[in-house]
Amino acid sequence: MSDILTERSNGILRVEFNRPERKNAMTNGMYTQLAQILNEAAEDEGVRVVLWHSAGDTFCAGNDVKDFLKTPEPGETPQARLMDAFIRFEKPIVVAVQGLAVGGGTTMLTHCDFVYAGESAKFKLPFIDLALVPEFGSSYAIPVRIGHLRAAELFLLGETFGAARAAELGLVTRVVADDQLFATATETAKKLAAKPGGALRASKRLLKQSFADQVKAATKVEGREFGERLRSSEAKEALSAFLEKRPPNFIRTTAPAAAE
Repeated sequence: MSDILTERSNGILRVEFNRPERKNAMTNGMYTQLAQILNEAAEDEGVRVVLWHSAGDTFCAGNDVKDFLKTPEPGETPQARLMDAFIRFEKPIVVAVQGLAVGGGTTMLTHCDFVYAGESAKFKLPFIDLALVPEFGSSYAIPVRIGHLRAAELFLLGETFGAARAAELGLVTRVVADDQLFATATETAKKLAAKPGGALRASKRLLKQSFADQVKAATKVEGREFGERLRSSEAKEALSAFLEKRPPNFIRTTAPAAAE
């Protein structure tokens, strides 16, 4: 069975991450598939809104590290294709987040329009602990939303924060009871599907116009920096430690020069 399931009904395209045994960790194949789903939905007049959720008790644990290490060199990577699809997508995206949303599981949410978090939801931006840097345009989008000081706390400490804190920061639309999460997101998707589709797309386009170019620029800079860090001795130590389930030791690693 596919790692991402889709179902279209009454103008709503339901997208479900279906890899619960791996906490819905993203593989390169999932990045590619989700990009294709969004690109096709953009051209499908029968799709008016996307409703995104995950199977199991975790929304998305970020990258599947073993698979991630097979990612091609910077450029037309599966991640880059998905970022481009998110940036160009003009139809509303409603998402229901339960359990953990780690790394990309959190940064991808910055491209959604309605983010409902269950009371159990926990968010984390652990890039620093993997000796990596933010992605999906989040180095621009999150500071703009919550300010530099709060963004620095999330990115530079990389600590877990709960649904209530995410709502306080403006990273989610609303926190709801876990047993009402999918129903709440579905109800919003139904309301949106009944609206005039052309006006919805135009309104979202207008809402994004003031920062779309900056997000695009941020993704390019992030991509270069991410590639530099991924090849660093720091990242090799961090990722080896993760796979070997031991604490990393950065004492003897050296930081590479900043990307130009």
